[in-house]
Amino acid sequence: MTVVTRFAPSPTGFLHIGGARTALFNWLFARHHGGKYLLRIEDTDRARSTPTAIDAIIDGLSWLGLDWDGDVTYQFARANRHAEVARQMLAEGKAYYCYASPKELEEMRDAQKRAGVPMRYDGRWRDRKPEDAPPGVAPVIRLKAPQNGRTVIQDAVQGEVAVENAVLDDMILLRADGTPTYMLAVVVDDQDMGVTHVIRGDDHLNNAFRQLQIIRAMGWPEPVYAHIPLIHGADGAKLSKRHGALGVDAYRDMGFLPAALRNYLLRLGWGHGDDEIISTEQAIEWFDLPAVGRSASRFDPVKLTNLNAHYLRETPDSELMPLVLPRIEAKIGGAVDAAGLARLTRGMNGVKQRSRTVVELADKLVFYVLSGAPPLADDKARAQLTPDAKRVLAGLAAALDGETADWNEKPLEDAIRRFAETNGLKLAQVAQPLRVALTGSTASPGIFEVLAILGAAEARTRLLAAGG
Repeated sequence: MTVVTRFAPSPTGFLHIGGARTALFNWLFARHHGGKYLLRIEDTDRARSTPTAIDAIIDGLSWLGLDWDGDVTYQFARANRHAEVARQMLAEGKAYYCYASPKELEEMRDAQKRAGVPMRYDGRWRDRKPEDAPPGVAPVIRLKAPQNGRTVIQDAVQGEVAVENAVLDDMILLRADGTPTYMLAVVVDDQDMGVTHVIRGDDHLNNAFRQLQIIRAMGWPEPVYAHIPLIHGADGAKLSKRHGALGVDAYRDMGFLPAALRNYLLRLGWGHGDDEIISTEQAIEWFDLPAVGRSASRFDPVKLTNLNAHYLRETPDSELMPLVLPRIEAKIGGAVDAAGLARLTRGMNGVKQRSRTVVELADKLVFYVLSGAPPLADDKARAQLTPDAKRVLAGLAAALDGETADWNEKPLEDAIRRFAETNGLKLAQVAQPLRVALTGSTASPGIFEVLAILGAAEARTRLLAAGG
């Protein structure tokens, strides 16, 4: 059997964190078993489905690297096929026409509410003859669901779960206007797409019982269900925007790397011993459903940020450059010149060791591309440039004039140490004002590294500007 999974989002908004994890688990399971991972856009809710949301979902999945097999399936385009199945069930006596009016159904629900019993369709048209139909009423088609016994699911994550059929009413398959319901559409699409494993959030578990009744009525192969627990906030409450339940696009804009987000989402509800840093190759090799937990996982933005810092350090500078350069150019309001680009290239590694996101990395690299004195970052930086410190910087500029022949870290360090010793200063009394003069900040990569990368001419310009 070839494993086939699917991710089937409704395009009513962005690709949120929970949806991204569901997509990841489906993708990994399919890749682990050498199967197929399909994408279906469930756009049957025409009032809420938007092209913008569809684009955001596809863009988010692409950015995450969760490539799907074949073309995207759009559920709405398959409405005729869904209706065909409903009519087939009607012809085979597995479904029936229901002519109950909205007013009747409302009165039925009101009576059930007053009686304190669950509100469900009472089957009033289940066994009536067509000739009893009132004139001018367009009927819906309802499933003739089993009324006795239980519907049981052997869920690959939740274990055995069951519901009494008596609490499941005869759901609508085809509305009076001929449009299919979500429950029918999902089942037909899964069948036609050859889906073998339905991996989704456990908020869909109740749907599975109803969908399984359609599958069994049609005599179709039953998929393996795997309902994964939802993600909660760090405080254990339902995940919301205040916890970081943003769209995947927001995390990209905040400077997170797709590999880091994949790794983090993988560890939300799935584990492999004590392993925390898991490459994509390892994830594909190790991932399987038995290791998915039954308890809700907790989303922690701090852990995600720390994990992203690791991936940032491990990412080749050449891959980071296209990510940071547009951000830097947006900050300076123009293109980075050749000299700035050369300094940026040399300085990338030192700065990425101290950064947690691409945004931070870009912010901390800006000083390399500027010409002349960098703007001071804050009051802490300004406090370093005292009158005494300015005199030190002016003297240092003169002392370094003779070092241009060998403008490298070690000779520069030796020269600055000699300057400090000659002037009766501690190294910190020179290094901190020097750092601010060169970078505009009190925090930076090693100051001798910065000095070497800036070059003699640019460094002298900045020292003189700060010491003036």
